[in-house]
Amino acid sequence: MSELKIGEISKPRFEFRTFGQDFTASAERMARLSMPVPEKVWHRESDEIYIMSRTNDLNNTKIRDGKMDVKSYVTTTDGLEQWDPKLKAEFPISKQQLVDEIFPAFMVEQPELIESEYSFDAFIALIDNHPDLQAVKIHKERFGYMVNNTICEVANVLVNGAKIVSINSESTELEDIQQTIKDVKLEGVENINYLQAIKRIIGMKNLPLAN
Repeated sequence: MSELKIGEISKPRFEFRTFGQDFTASAERMARLSMPVPEKVWHRESDEIYIMSRTNDLNNTKIRDGKMDVKSYVTTTDGLEQWDPKLKAEFPISKQQLVDEIFPAFMVEQPELIESEYSFDAFIALIDNHPDLQAVKIHKERFGYMVNNTICEVANVLVNGAKIVSINSESTELEDIQQTIKDVKLEGVENINYLQAIKRIIGMKNLPLAN
């Protein structure tokens, strides 16, 4: 079994993640059980924009540091989701890439594109003008850990200013994630990915968070 390393590319990982208001007890256990991790992941903050689509739950699109990242859902095994990086793009983005890759990922009707390339602001304007798409501002304060050779995280997340908390474990190995869920006392807690959590917060999905 190969050892996972934070920040390095691996084969598609399985993920357990959940969102709610308070995971203090599980977060404390995660911190105590963690092996040492690189200082660069002790504490990180970022501002991101997620593009939410009313008709898409399979492709996770976010923009961070001027770059667009799309991950695609692969499968669910034993309640754990597997996601695979699909594309990375930098602004300005060509009309062709928008037509061939990005708008198909949103699974919506494609708007008329008259420019040969689109800056960040021009792209966001396309999103704002589309009836089935919404750009959502996300701020993340993340604390990284490593438990049972799974990459773990506790995050304070602002969704258009609304504060929620996330906790997760991800790995290429299902058994390692399942053991971590047991060890940090998250058994029976709903697995909620970022797409689903954001949709619940902004009202696209009429469902609660885990707590």
